[in-house]
Amino acid sequence: MPLLSSNYRPPLYLRYGHLSTIYSGLFRKVDGLDQERERLELTDGDFMDLDWSFAEHPSEKVAILLHGLEGNAQRPYITGSAKAFNEAGIDTCAVNFRGCSGETNLLYRSYHSGATEDLDAVVQHIIQIKNYKEIYIKGVSLGGNMALKYVGEPRNVHEQIKAVIAVSPPCNLYSSLKELLEPKNYAYALRFRKHLVDKLRLKLPLFPDRISSSEIKGIKNLKDFDDIYTAPAHGFKDALDYYEQCSCRQFLANVRVPSLIISATNDSFLGPECYPYSEAKENGALHLETPRFGGHVGFIDSKNRYYSEKRAIKFLEEVI
Repeated sequence: MPLLSSNYRPPLYLRYGHLSTIYSGLFRKVDGLDQERERLELTDGDFMDLDWSFAEHPSEKVAILLHGLEGNAQRPYITGSAKAFNEAGIDTCAVNFRGCSGETNLLYRSYHSGATEDLDAVVQHIIQIKNYKEIYIKGVSLGGNMALKYVGEPRNVHEQIKAVIAVSPPCNLYSSLKELLEPKNYAYALRFRKHLVDKLRLKLPLFPDRISSSEIKGIKNLKDFDDIYTAPAHGFKDALDYYEQCSCRQFLANVRVPSLIISATNDSFLGPECYPYSEAKENGALHLETPRFGGHVGFIDSKNRYYSEKRAIKFLEEVI
């Protein structure tokens, strides 16, 4: 029954979920990390940019890092993770999803919570070009949902993949969407919508037969965005169909790779259905840790090393 107790106890002033979320997203700085960019050409004619960082000595281990909604490989929750892994002797490959590396991607489609075909392309690439004996996947928020879905889907998971860590994953996308549309999350949802719509506007002159100015103006919230763009661009009937097909929770019973989920119970982005207690009780490979504090991806700890980053390293030591 891998329902884990948590040792995360931040100072009193950091126990307010919104404060830890906002500080971690807007104000945290991570220094001392060098990244080398590689462009991965995809078989459909598009690309993703990968930002590599390396341990001090040659390593046979690598962690693939997946960012969240409208993030990138330079967000502090990614660079902080990369630095922690590098200091533990593990190389990192931080993925910029399609359109997230500072350059518009080439196709009308982009990325979404369930695009495991893109994660598989990264895994295949790493296996082909590098001689790593162990591959770990760490996903944050949207990236966490993708990572868990990837190892739970009906596929032959490569033997080099030894562990998955998911931080604040929206395991039920519709449940998370409903929380984001609540007044308590208005500022976050507005910020997400603005960034998503701004990117979609860049596609308007490139694909005038796929999207119109009037449709873009009709996007008033995140569900509208998924109805108007995400679903039709990626082969789903509508937003609800996208949420249903791409939520990782339905795949968790099939996970066989040791996997750790860290989700704070005061995370305002996650609804009740995002906490897979029953699946963790029934699946010995699935470890669920639900600290009382941390907000959304805000597990602030001492010396600018986040609890979720230290916990990821410890989890690998425990299960491998």
